[in-house]
Amino acid sequence: MTDRRVLVAGIGNIFLGDDAFGVEVAQRLQPHRLPEGVRVVDFGIRGYDLAYALLEDYDATIMVDAMARGGEPGTLYVIEPSLDEIDQPEVLAVEAHSMHPLKVLQLAKALGAQPRHLLVLGCEPATFGPEEGLMGLSPPVELAVEQAMVMIESLVAQILAEGRAVRQMELVHKGDQPV
Repeated sequence: MTDRRVLVAGIGNIFLGDDAFGVEVAQRLQPHRLPEGVRVVDFGIRGYDLAYALLEDYDATIMVDAMARGGEPGTLYVIEPSLDEIDQPEVLAVEAHSMHPLKVLQLAKALGAQPRHLLVLGCEPATFGPEEGLMGLSPPVELAVEQAMVMIESLVAQILAEGRAVRQMELVHKGDQPV
């Protein structure tokens, strides 16, 4: 039994192809039996909801999102961004129906949240679809969903066991193999 708390936040827009990656991962993780203290939420594009959830003083937050970094579609990245970036002065306007993680974190901090450890599990997208939108993940991103779930379960176990997020700046996976 642990009194540590971890938030797994699925982020994305289901009408923009692979941008729905975080949403899909969260939806598939929700029925899984995860350790006590782990909360999985599909935030979709609801930035305000995520900002207010961060006020709940989690020990760690894992944001799951599509992340274009120039790799092959379906490549998974685990990044621990610097929380100092949250202090950068920016306009705190967060649109009700969009999600920009840095702006959400800035809003949460302005509201009094004190994020301790933040990890981003990103997946290299193949497509965000045409201008009129596209529902459904591309085949390589669809294949990455299960691997992302395994990675999240591993990260959560490490966080709960060690009491902190793993201090790795970047870990990249393609399929079952680290790159």
